[in-house]
Parts: sequence; C-alpha cells; structure tokens
Amino acid sequence: MGLRLPVIVDAGGRRAATADTPSKADRIRGALLTAILEHRLGPGTKLGEDEIGSLYGVSRTIVRGVLQSLAHEGIVDIEKNRGAFVAHPSVADAREVFEARRLIEAAVTALAVERRAPAAIARLRAHLEAERQATEEGDRAAAIRLSGEFHIELARIAGHRLYETILTELVARSSLILLIYHRREPRCADDHHQRLVDAIEAGRASEAVGLMSHHLAEIFEALDLDVRPTGGHSLAEILGP
Repeated sequence: MGLRLPVIVDAGGRRAATADTPSKADRIRGALLTAILEHRLGPGTKLGEDEIGSLYGVSRTIVRGVLQSLAHEGIVDIEKNRGAFVAHPSVADAREVFEARRLIEAAVTALAVERRAPAAIARLRAHLEAERQATEEGDRAAAIRLSGEFHIELARIAGHRLYETILTELVARSSLILLIYHRREPRCADDHHQRLVDAIEAGRASEAVGLMSHHLAEIFEALDLDVRPTGGHSLAEILGP
C-alpha cells in the first residue's frame, strides 16, 4: 500500500533525510502494493527490472531486491530465465489466505477493542469518511484500496506490529485473489466497516469479533474460484504519474 510517512523539513524548509523518509526501495514497494490493492496491477503482469528501474530512476539491483522481498511474501512470482510476475494465487492459496485472515483478524479486532482510544476511533472514522467519499466520487480504485487498508488500520490500532506486517501481506494477496475469483464487486461493504467501528468504540469485543468473522466469510463466499483472464497495461501506464 502507499506509504504515508511524514515529510521532515529543516530550518530552511528543505526536506531532511531521516529514518522516516521512505527509501527508493520503499517507494517502489509502496507503488507496487498500491497498484495491486487498487486492482490496477493484475495477476500475471510481468515486472521488468529495467522498466521499473527506468520509471523510478534506480538501479536494477534495488528493483531486484524489492521484487525478491515481495516474492518471499507470496505477492510476486520469480521464474528462472523469465523474470518476475505478479503472483497468480491458486484456489488452495485463496482458501489458506482467508483462513489465516479469519484467525488473525479475530485477534486483531479483540486487541483493537481492548486498546481503543478516542484518537484511534477518530482515525477509523476518518478512514470510513475517505471510503465514503471515494465511493461517492466514483473513484473505484481508491475505494477498493481503502477497503483493504481499513483492516490494516485496525492492526495499527491494536498495537501489534507483527500482526500488522502479516496482515499487510495477506490483504495484498487477498486483492489478487479477489481480482481473479470474485463474482461480485470486490470491495468490503461500507456498513460492515461502520458497524465494526461502532462495536469497537462501544467496547463490545464479542460483537466486534463476530462482525469481523462474518465480514470475512461474506467476502470469501463472494468468490466463485473460477480463473478469469485479466487484461494488461504497460507498467508505465500503471505505475506512472
């Protein structure tokens, strides 16, 4: 997903180089994940090192490192003598990903209730508003991405960094799965997120966990598990400004 790190400036108003400033590798990784979450970068798309390097003005070594990292997470496939491609999850992968999400997100939801605070609830409400605006404005790509990022925001509120890292990977893989296998609009229902936030804010842990379980089950049940062909565009069209 897109990285939203703070921009630090020095006394002269110049951007300062800090640990919070995203590296070139972070920028590429963020762009690829955002394109996947927004369903602009589909399964099977070739990720040419030279083309990505040219787009971002970086060496093939940096691009290769990013692709290898994403391959380790199951988001990219690297084939010998052919290169890197956006992963094409199998039916078995789809089942495993959603089984993992149901287990992890039940724990995340319970922790979010336990560790909720007014500022955290305000962040969730702001996220819901962003989802609503994207939908009203017909920005389908942003609406899809924000729906997935809602689940990662819950992990941040839960304060569990490992769950957040794992869930970031699972949400990206889910996006690929939804793009291939969905039979209905591949986006979380707005009222599901609203009801989850209401239950979390009220401290109703059991209800919130149940809502999350039902929510994920409904997303999974919307899959028909039949492979669908995906059209392609060039990386420059997908990742370019």
